[in-house]
Amino acid sequence: MKKAALFLTICFVALSGIVTAQNRTEITLEKGWKFTREDNVASQNRDFDDRGWQSVRIPHDWAIYGPFSPTNDRQDVAITQDGQKEAMEHAGRTGGLPFVGVGWYRNSFDVPHFSTDKKVSIQFDGAMSNAVVYVNGKEAGQWHNGYNTFHFDITNLLNKDGKNNSLAVRLENFTEQSRWYPGAGLYRNVHLVVTNESHIPIWGTYVTTPRVNDEFAEVNVKTKIEYPTGDATAADFELETIIKDTEGNPIAQQIDRLDNFSDNEFNQSLIVMNPVLWDVLKPNLYSVESKLIKAGSVIDNYNTTFGIRNIEIIPDKGFFLNGRRVNFKGVCMHHDLGPLGGAVNDAAIRRQIRILQEMGVNAIRTSHNMPAPELVKAADEMGMMLAVETFDEWGIPKVKNGYNKYFDDWAEKDVVNVVHHYRNNPSVVMWFIGNEVNEQSVMWGARVARFLQDIVQREDPTRFVSNGMDRPDAVFANGMAAMMEVAGFNYRPFRYKEAYGRLPQQIILGAETASTVSSRGVYKFPVERKSMAKYDDHQSSSYDVEHCSWSDLPEDNFVYHDDLPYCIGEFVWTGFDYLGEPTPYYSDWPSHSSLFGIVDLAGIPKDRYYLYRSHWNADEETLHILPLDVEGQRRGDHSCVCLHQSSHR
Repeated sequence: MKKAALFLTICFVALSGIVTAQNRTEITLEKGWKFTREDNVASQNRDFDDRGWQSVRIPHDWAIYGPFSPTNDRQDVAITQDGQKEAMEHAGRTGGLPFVGVGWYRNSFDVPHFSTDKKVSIQFDGAMSNAVVYVNGKEAGQWHNGYNTFHFDITNLLNKDGKNNSLAVRLENFTEQSRWYPGAGLYRNVHLVVTNESHIPIWGTYVTTPRVNDEFAEVNVKTKIEYPTGDATAADFELETIIKDTEGNPIAQQIDRLDNFSDNEFNQSLIVMNPVLWDVLKPNLYSVESKLIKAGSVIDNYNTTFGIRNIEIIPDKGFFLNGRRVNFKGVCMHHDLGPLGGAVNDAAIRRQIRILQEMGVNAIRTSHNMPAPELVKAADEMGMMLAVETFDEWGIPKVKNGYNKYFDDWAEKDVVNVVHHYRNNPSVVMWFIGNEVNEQSVMWGARVARFLQDIVQREDPTRFVSNGMDRPDAVFANGMAAMMEVAGFNYRPFRYKEAYGRLPQQIILGAETASTVSSRGVYKFPVERKSMAKYDDHQSSSYDVEHCSWSDLPEDNFVYHDDLPYCIGEFVWTGFDYLGEPTPYYSDWPSHSSLFGIVDLAGIPKDRYYLYRSHWNADEETLHILPLDVEGQRRGDHSCVCLHQSSHR
């Protein structure tokens, strides 16, 4: 049985200003930023004159302001997955927005109460991309992946009095680095964390529940401690761990001397009586307060939010949450927020979740990248399960300048960061290590999948690991499908029975399904099922009858995901439209938005929304009527009367 690994430390809140706990100060660097698109090599210097630069607030996406142009990242490629045999122009593949190039950000900051016994770190929730960070003109570190969270210790780079420190960040996006609009700039939050020299580090707790029943839950808390070894030993410290209930009241407490400290990590187990569980129906959250004590004084306070829950996959029977069989009624979601671009916005994210939950969605796959902390926090609080994804490509390129350039040297670092960041979040029930990677088609591809799956299971053995695979013959042949803990298949429901017969897991997941295309309020006549249909207005019919060459319609998938006991559900491509991939209008400009979404870029449901709602939302009646195909009626084609009505009533 797999138990829930429960919520991670959400060290950083989405506030501007200063958040202070005893002995720990956290500052979100939202204001005071300067920005330029010029690649000025001197701009990392602390005395550089940036008065002529644009004043911006973080989060900031420099490219969403436009203008749109067919020359912005125009890609001349053959998308083999779409059946293209020869290279062709893809003017709007990444949205037609000006994200390619170099951008510089600069700011200055003071460290409150700074002294020689303080530790200061800077954390970036995401920076698109190839970030190089400078503090007072000296390089603090680099991070290539634009979606992942990373942090650096900058203590030794600060001014002696802690005041008037300069911060500069260089970002660079390349042509052909993405298959969709990636965003640009410091599009997620930036935080400063100030602690004592002896402290609990960022992501320093790991909370699991090895045993859960109606009477009690065992809560295991592993806590990392960092301290200067020349001045102290582990025996000089005590660790007090306090569990608080959903109302913030202390309900369990344990204090230990760190005599049995091993590898900078201390292990404690506490009991919570009569636990209330985290569930999609009732997202109950607990918290852990960790106090590091030396000579009777508290020198660090660290808070971790978590949930108590069970997750389990039983062969031939399905996925179980707290002992209840739950099928994934899921959607895939890119990170952009439509008109807001890549810049993270908590209210917009929560609005998306509310719209999806009203449709009956209970899970999101964060395709094809690491999510923003705001999404994970919202999912915890609102009761949405998450399948957190890492990469769209491994070492074999899909696009010329994609993550393939960094995979060999950076993959393990990126996987460790995202798992440590979110391994305590109760909403996270599964990790995805990839999506339709080209390693599917080589005989050694399963070794790469095993390498990544082993890292995940080493860092978090409490959740399941999957991989979005779209080449069943290849992954049957090279062993990748059999090696995965959960075999996830993209767009192959008609081969689920074959996969079940050939694989040992006795479980199948629809990792990516449907890819139906439609435009809200656009109705094409006559109403006919079509594949890759194109029209002069660059739209697709909203009658839910058009799809891509590799995909199908929602009802084609329902029978497999509803009737096969070994199928644990699906993640539809996609919940919302997103910028880029304007299939089937690859080279038809202007076309710069996907048509796959059940909801459009503005967050307004399409007609297809009500088809899914009638099938997935068992708690509400659904009746949705579409415009009548008059000519079809005259022909006696009664199938052209379009009606979505609840099938469960």
